[in-house]
Amino acid sequence: MKRQQTITREVEISGRGLFTGEEVTVRLRPGEPHSGLWFVRSDQAPPIRIAARVENVSKRARRTALRNGTVAIETVEHWLSACAGLGIDNLQIELNGNELPAADGSSLDFVKAIREAGIEQQDALRELFVIGDMTRVTESDSELVALPPLDPANEFLEITYDLDYGQSNPIGHQHYRVQLTPESFEANIAPARTFVLQQEAEQLQKAGLGAHLSAKDILVFGQDGPIDNILRFPDECVRHKILDLVGDLMLLGQFVVGRIFARKSGHSLNHSLVRALTEQREERQQASFLVREPQIDIKRLQRILPHRYPLLMLDRIIELEGSKRIVGIKNVTVNEEFFQGHYPGDPIMPGVLIIESLAQAGGVLLSQELEHKGKTAVLLSLDKVKFRRAVRPGDQLLIEVEAIRVRSSTGHVRGKARVGSDVVAEAEIKFILTDAKA
Repeated sequence: MKRQQTITREVEISGRGLFTGEEVTVRLRPGEPHSGLWFVRSDQAPPIRIAARVENVSKRARRTALRNGTVAIETVEHWLSACAGLGIDNLQIELNGNELPAADGSSLDFVKAIREAGIEQQDALRELFVIGDMTRVTESDSELVALPPLDPANEFLEITYDLDYGQSNPIGHQHYRVQLTPESFEANIAPARTFVLQQEAEQLQKAGLGAHLSAKDILVFGQDGPIDNILRFPDECVRHKILDLVGDLMLLGQFVVGRIFARKSGHSLNHSLVRALTEQREERQQASFLVREPQIDIKRLQRILPHRYPLLMLDRIIELEGSKRIVGIKNVTVNEEFFQGHYPGDPIMPGVLIIESLAQAGGVLLSQELEHKGKTAVLLSLDKVKFRRAVRPGDQLLIEVEAIRVRSSTGHVRGKARVGSDVVAEAEIKFILTDAKA
């Protein structure tokens, strides 16, 4: 397995957003192992962090945007594509506006910025997502099909894209296949620019989008081909479609291994595929968790947590990644005390107790930090709490919590509770860390 990678030093790049035209400065900062790719709106007080995950996608036309509450970051796909192409696992992308710079509409300038910052390996192994069962998503006459690699030893992603605008269209029919490596991405995919038909460009500008752009700034296709511009490749359009797809796939939070066949897909369908692959991963993890020996059994849990019957909401810990991530189990039986009153004749686990199980798993996770030994994590606040479906006797809760930020006196985690592959509840939880004797 390859090691995770980040950049060696900080680097800045400035420019204007593709749709808004707003001036923005981006600072790339190295990321810790296992931290993943994060965007940070530094113009907010306090700064707003948004993970590059598909659950944070906000619906937009012709681009990928991420949202945390009321704060969004627009047009992230070209930056994520550069990270995917060069093999960057962990990176903090800090910007002082709501849209990332467009540069020339490709990923080339972002690749150059990462190269300028330098790429370094980290002391952590990269976990790849290898496509298992065939997964197909469709939207009108567009489709994406994900298949396992032909060779199990292959650790690459191969993309085949078929783009067809019809014979009467200046873009026409284009087909391209690439096995993604840093070298093939940098030479054949990163330089491919975004494109638009002349009538589409006029409609966008009438809507106030891209008003600062001319045909020299972006590939605009008229009846006779590009207007006031020269193609970098005869099939530049299909290569840019692959660039977008590579960036959107990074919303899975892992590098994808396997084969993907695309026909006329856009961002919306790309996001659908990532959600389908996320479900595939969760089902795979669930099956794996059920046969694992506990890393922390109930006796050790009782030494870590102050909770006791009837409010100890964890039975065992089955996975623990240092102080970054934890996975626990809570078996829900009909003998639970709370079922006597919630509700007679229709037993449903109270949602507040599901959140309590997330909080307890978060407390165990925070206890792994050496500096927090001798301290107790006390619930401070809850945010983004959502309940998806009821939990009943006989269900087994899979509790997964990951650290967002841990300081000397506070901790911030994100948790999800699942039954099978279904998410039943989720929340962000903040703790205050106090002396255990207090």
